[in-house]
Amino acid sequence: MPETSAVLDALLRWIHVVAGILWIGLLYFFNFVNIPFAAKMKEAGVGKTTVPELMPRALFWFRWGAAWTWVSGVLLLILVFYHGGTVFEGEAGFTGGTWGMIALVFVGVFIYDLVMKSPIAANPKAANTVCFALTAAVVAGLVYCSHFSYRGYVIHTGTLFGTVMAFNVWFRIWPAQRQIITATKNGEAPDPALVALAGGRSRHNTYLSVPLVWMMLNSHTSAAAGHWVILLVVTLVGWHVVFQLYKKSAAVEGF
Repeated sequence: MPETSAVLDALLRWIHVVAGILWIGLLYFFNFVNIPFAAKMKEAGVGKTTVPELMPRALFWFRWGAAWTWVSGVLLLILVFYHGGTVFEGEAGFTGGTWGMIALVFVGVFIYDLVMKSPIAANPKAANTVCFALTAAVVAGLVYCSHFSYRGYVIHTGTLFGTVMAFNVWFRIWPAQRQIITATKNGEAPDPALVALAGGRSRHNTYLSVPLVWMMLNSHTSAAAGHWVILLVVTLVGWHVVFQLYKKSAAVEGF
């Protein structure tokens, strides 16, 4: 009979992958398909009917996919890395600094949220630069303060990104979308600030998702192990890929 931990590992991975496909698939639908299509709907004047019927259904699966992905991911983190003992480099173990860095991984979302609510957010390039610098600081801290292994600091950076994304879905995108959908259903113009908030946070999640997939995959191998700066380079490459996908999505036309 397989050990209980092995069974839990397999079950949680299954849930994590299926929920992640549901979540990220809808994220890409919203950003690469629905956004260009919504402009056409507005021109045709059909948004009042389509939006209240389509978006609540899509957002139901979207937000619950996010919730199940995040919860199963955290449980896998505990089972595989903490219980399994693969988080550290060499003989290093848990210290006060280690717990501090782990806490920062989970509360870093609130730092991100403050940056995006600050005047810095008016300049997207400046806000992105600040967030990238903060990410670099977290990665360096995981390596030098906590002595995490390659797999350890990669998966914790992914946890940081995934936590930001799940937070955006439940506490920024979904509350804003509920008000946008209600206004549209009532024939009123949605508050532009809410539209900008929901769209901006969804866009952030799209950019975070591509590096996050890399982190999920490479937390199981040391093939790309090297200096931690490599992870930051991969993050920038992932962001550029998303930028190109946005350009392509704007150029795709219907029949």
